[in-house]
Amino acid sequence: MAAYDKADLERRMNGAVESLKHDLQGLRTGRASTSLLDPVTVEVYGSHMPLNQVGTVTTPEPRMLAVQVWDKSNVGPVDKAIRSAGLGLNPIVDGQNLRIPIPDLTEERRKELAKLASQYAEKARIAVRNVRRDGMDALKTDEKKGEISEDERKRAEGDVQKLTDATVAEIDAAASAKEKEILGK
Repeated sequence: MAAYDKADLERRMNGAVESLKHDLQGLRTGRASTSLLDPVTVEVYGSHMPLNQVGTVTTPEPRMLAVQVWDKSNVGPVDKAIRSAGLGLNPIVDGQNLRIPIPDLTEERRKELAKLASQYAEKARIAVRNVRRDGMDALKTDEKKGEISEDERKRAEGDVQKLTDATVAEIDAAASAKEKEILGK
């Protein structure tokens, strides 16, 4: 059985792009959105969980987020997770509820968000390069087993590289568009 599977590589690379797009949606450019807190993970019950699995996130006002934590003992960890997520948000604890005022977008805040967008893009590029490496390794393995010839391996490596280049270009375009949106250009 051949180890190289082009469809699997495409699926994994597309997964990296979709993950990036999801992360970029969480970077707000003006209004409060529940997706802003999607990247936040909370350490509770001995494991890391997404915020939406320990509480309900709502937007009661255009510039305010609210988190209703289901378990009273998790209020502290949720507060800590939101503060340390690098989103520049400072929750106000009110019993089992956290109110999160959304600060105005200053030039400094816009630059922070643009930097965060480029960090997300770099993570996606790394994921794509790892998938490419896996594909190249699978091709070499198939060649050693005698399942494909050297010419077939080289041709397939070219295909993997073209797929990688196209995916990285898509990542760059998404990140660039989001940075322009954040910086208001």
